[in-house]
Amino acid sequence: MNSTTEKVVIIGGGISGLSAGIYARLAGFEAEIYEKNAIPGGECIGWNRKGYHIDNCIHWLTGTRKGTELYDVWKTVGALSDDTEYADIDSFYTSTYNGQSATLWNDLERTKKELIALSPEDKDEIEKFIQYVEYSKQCLFPAKKPMEMWGMKDYISMGSTMMDFPKVMKEFGKLSLEDYSKRFRHPLLQRLMCDYLPKSYCTYSFLVSYATMADGNGKIPMGGSLQLSLRMEKKFKELGGKIFYGKSTDAIIVEKKNATGIKLADGTFISADYVIPTVDTYILFNKLLPNKYMPKELKEAYDNPKAYPATSGFQVAFAVNRTDAAGETTFAEVEPVKIGSRIFDRMYVKLYNYDDIYIKDDKMVIQTCITQSDEDFDFWKGLSKEEYEKTKDALVSEVEKRIEKAFPEMSGSLEFLDAWTPVTYERYCGAYHGSYMSFVTTPAGKQIKMKGQLKGIRNLYVAGQWTNSPGGLPVAVASGKFAIQRILKKQKRNTEI
Repeated sequence: MNSTTEKVVIIGGGISGLSAGIYARLAGFEAEIYEKNAIPGGECIGWNRKGYHIDNCIHWLTGTRKGTELYDVWKTVGALSDDTEYADIDSFYTSTYNGQSATLWNDLERTKKELIALSPEDKDEIEKFIQYVEYSKQCLFPAKKPMEMWGMKDYISMGSTMMDFPKVMKEFGKLSLEDYSKRFRHPLLQRLMCDYLPKSYCTYSFLVSYATMADGNGKIPMGGSLQLSLRMEKKFKELGGKIFYGKSTDAIIVEKKNATGIKLADGTFISADYVIPTVDTYILFNKLLPNKYMPKELKEAYDNPKAYPATSGFQVAFAVNRTDAAGETTFAEVEPVKIGSRIFDRMYVKLYNYDDIYIKDDKMVIQTCITQSDEDFDFWKGLSKEEYEKTKDALVSEVEKRIEKAFPEMSGSLEFLDAWTPVTYERYCGAYHGSYMSFVTTPAGKQIKMKGQLKGIRNLYVAGQWTNSPGGLPVAVASGKFAIQRILKKQKRNTEI
């Protein structure tokens, strides 16, 4: 590790902030992280209720397969190691409708066989679906360096490993899941294709998600989301980094076009040679910096929520009698439930029984989520404190009834643990419209790819999942690394860290 007295100040102790801090130390910089909450991780956390652990984030982690660039990053930041244990789950999810069920197994041949048996009339479309999932296995997240640092060699290498993936983008790059589902005749298959992601999502996102699981590159590390974040915090501290909790940032200080530090909520000025904000870009450009610095494509996205929706959820956790069906996720039809002006008739239940942290005595945790959009956020946000609590409690009761009807084996054993809404995400993480990822990639919008630097400000490098839609943990962890690599390039130092 080269030593330097230059200091990198990072706003936010989520995955991207911790990643930036770790790589800053590996590059020899002093590194300080300022986090408004009491623990690290941002949205990648969990919490305890009634002796049970509730996991907020990892349904599966991209980059768990050794030999991938993303795995190397997760390993470097201490999130994963060669000894990491993973949950033993053999399916992506199951959908039910009209008394029938269909499962997307990690074993693609098994999936194909079962789907064709269910709907022989869809045989051609099912075979095509499986083929394109196979192609999508080639879509690996490039995490070695930012793309502006790529040379011809890097592009050739990517082209040779992703030879078939362009076929996926050509066919499904601008096709919504809702339109794609109509290619299938069987009503259950139509629902299977639309259950996992919002219907407005581009189909390729779904294919890549399933491919990641099927390829063994999307596993669930034991210990859950919070433990992963704590392992990164430990690595950062071991390298000599400093993290300050309960420290909210009010502004990034810019003098003569140079970012010189940050001002905390208590008025304290923290000087810096380099500033790396990892917060939601809405906060970055509407609180920490003047709005004039917001890139044009980002402004367009915020001004057009129909083409660039943000997705959140109304989520509830219960304890139920334990079963042996480890980690299953099942989407089921339910009696319509109204939230604000919108009606929902599908709901999923995920079983958290693959790790002892989710089990107490003879019970385990289950979680359900009703997907929420921008307009749902406005509904929740518009409620008074009293109305909010009343609405939440009433919905918990409605959700409980529907789970008991859809999953009769759980009837009578449900014990309420906790419920949270899009407003919870906004309060805890400053998440724009309560979103747990970045903008949804829809046929109507373009993928947001922010440059690491802003016009008009030197020594400021942006990181975080909002720099590259649809966001998520891969973008978060890689963007922290990329921010440090951009600083090293500016300093004409070796960027391979």
